[in-house]
Amino acid sequence: MVNTDARTDESRTRDRVLRVVSQEGPVSITVLVERLGLTATAVRRHVDNLHADGLVAARDAAGPRRRGRPAKAWVLTEAGHRALASDYDDLAGEALRFLRRTGGEQAVQAFAEQRVAHLEERLSRTVAAVGTDPGARADALVDALTTEGYAASARPVGTPGGPAALTGVQLCQGHCPVQHVASEFPELCEAETEAFSRLLGVHVQRLATLAHGDHVCTTFVPTPTERPSR
Repeated sequence: MVNTDARTDESRTRDRVLRVVSQEGPVSITVLVERLGLTATAVRRHVDNLHADGLVAARDAAGPRRRGRPAKAWVLTEAGHRALASDYDDLAGEALRFLRRTGGEQAVQAFAEQRVAHLEERLSRTVAAVGTDPGARADALVDALTTEGYAASARPVGTPGGPAALTGVQLCQGHCPVQHVASEFPELCEAETEAFSRLLGVHVQRLATLAHGDHVCTTFVPTPTERPSR
């Protein structure tokens, strides 16, 4: 007889692996081991199973190559994103299509702005508490977004001492609750980007989105100083 507790633990670990790949992908086995506190054997087994199920895909890892097989980095596939997505995608899509038919594009835009206003209100207290520095606010926004289920992370980008406009933080979201709906209704992404600008106090630029088929949503946040990796 299969031990129910053991099966539940396996399922939870599998979900943890999937979420870390979502949050930090492209991510190597080595990094997954560090993040999850598991053995390399256990991580490889879960990744192999996720790969067999079509939920993750391998890419060649960046950086110098060593002897032997090329190092792999893992990202979520479309099926992997769907596995993390809400069960209400179809209903939400139908509702927005109805809204567009009956109220026009302006009604969809108003809905997108109202939806993100509620999110912005929930995030604003956490972000405001750290002061006015855009980098610190970006870090706080990452924490707040992760709490909301967006699998967020932040990485420094740009060259220290280089042009200020090229130095900042790359804010990544490995999961989006409205990913599939946003592919049809980009107003949702646009409203969210504008909310980030208001929350951080700087003009941010959306570079990639899950809704457009990228493996992660990426937003550039300009900062006056280099930030440590999250």
